Amino acid sequence: MDNAATTIHKPEPVKAAVLAAMDSFGNAGRGASEPALNASRVIYETREKLARFFHGEDASRIVFTANSTESLNIAIKGLFSPGDHVITTVLEHNSVLRPLYECRERGVELTILDCDEKGNISYEDMEAAVKENTKAVVCTHASNLTGNMIDLERVGEITRRKGILLVADASQTAGVYPVDVQKMGIDVLCFTGHKGMLGPQGTGGMYVRPGLVIRPLLSGGSGVDTYNPRHPDLMPTALEAGTLNGHGIAGLGAAVSWLEEKGPDALREIELRRMRQFYEGVSRIPGVTVYGDFCADMRCPIVSLNIGDYDSSEVSDELSVTYGIVTRSGAHCAPLMHQAQGTTGQGAVRFSFSHYNTEEEVETAVQAIKELVNTNDGGKNNELI
Repeated sequence: MDNAATTIHKPEPVKAAVLAAMDSFGNAGRGASEPALNASRVIYETREKLARFFHGEDASRIVFTANSTESLNIAIKGLFSPGDHVITTVLEHNSVLRPLYECRERGVELTILDCDEKGNISYEDMEAAVKENTKAVVCTHASNLTGNMIDLERVGEITRRKGILLVADASQTAGVYPVDVQKMGIDVLCFTGHKGMLGPQGTGGMYVRPGLVIRPLLSGGSGVDTYNPRHPDLMPTALEAGTLNGHGIAGLGAAVSWLEEKGPDALREIELRRMRQFYEGVSRIPGVTVYGDFCADMRCPIVSLNIGDYDSSEVSDELSVTYGIVTRSGAHCAPLMHQAQGTTGQGAVRFSFSHYNTEEEVETAVQAIKELVNTNDGGKNNELI
């Protein structure tokens, strides 16, 4: 139940595609041998699949990276300059916050929108924060701590009307919720392959709207235009320096095909049903605090909680050792959300569900929380048995 970190159970076609690639791929774009062409074909086909999956204009606007962190660093460090103003939120992961803090040190002005007690932002506050020098809104699609979602279509309406950019972090939603970059007005979409996309670790990417130029974070080998002293500016090569993770990209391509075949809506319905089952079970237990807004229809299949004043890592360890339940504890790389929820010292125990979790597993998890509460006197003493 730690799928917000990575989905451990990958579809069989994903594993098969990685193994096949390891037996047949050369280096894409580095020669005309059959192994090199095999890699080039599959990588291009995966670009096409991702462009279709996210409703992008064409495959050349899909850039491959190792993960959302790399994508976000490329976007943030390649778009903003001293004097620009950027708006973000307290919901953000450190993969957004830390690059923005570095930009702030170099003269970029930063506004961070607060949230209410349930972890929701105000769109009115977002619009009011736009100034003459505002360059962009950079925000997540969903909090990795609470599961609360930001309405990107509504944000996109604001950014289009104000003539600014929207950079979206879809780490928790890609593959789970539909993302239409054109309909939502997303200028840059950053996503990872190893979570809801069900692909291998070390895969991810970004969509960049046609006409938008991002300064490359890296430069080097590209397989083309070798005698140019500058890195080529043709997309997607402009933002891809060095050998791509062809084996992983093959797996990601297989994952997209599998998602399209099964239907993300059907998979999401299962995940949300498991999340609701767990939430209904644990939210009634005295001594348990659950974080986030569970009245919203749209949210990620995440439930973060604490038992009394117990350290979250101790609870997570007990769940793993005694019950065989895998969760994530601590600060989840989301420092501002922990400040907003008052859990900076304690952290939180995060349960995050996938379609392969069963009702029986969820009931086991609920029962485990009940037993931990009862064993430890509802969190009144600070020692786990």
